[in-house]
Amino acid sequence: MQETQLTVRFCETDALGHINNTSYFIYLEEARIKFFELLGYSMDTNEWNFILASTKCDFVSQGYFNQILSVKTFVTHVGTKSFEITHEISCTQTGQLIAKGNAVIVYFDFNEQRSKPIPALLREGLEEHKLAV
Repeated sequence: MQETQLTVRFCETDALGHINNTSYFIYLEEARIKFFELLGYSMDTNEWNFILASTKCDFVSQGYFNQILSVKTFVTHVGTKSFEITHEISCTQTGQLIAKGNAVIVYFDFNEQRSKPIPALLREGLEEHKLAV
């Protein structure tokens, strides 16, 4: 599991005073980046081999400006050419679950413009962070 913390900025809220639904996808992206860095991948786009195939977010409760959020990231599935990660976003002050999200990520060769099997070293890293069911 990887844990990322962030503070909700005013610009991420809406007229109703809570976190705007689009902001959650920014939080999920930030957590994915931190997860890739944990696995040893740089953010150099010339060496990037991942495509986001699908992402979703379920809104459980409201979040507000200046709350500190914890985004926990787990691997939930590792396939031949893709893997799935799941996120739980909670308020650190209250412990309340605010949102749950997931993403399907494909290992991709941009030069050949096609998916490729996940390399053994990456697979090993993903398995180390897989959520035990």
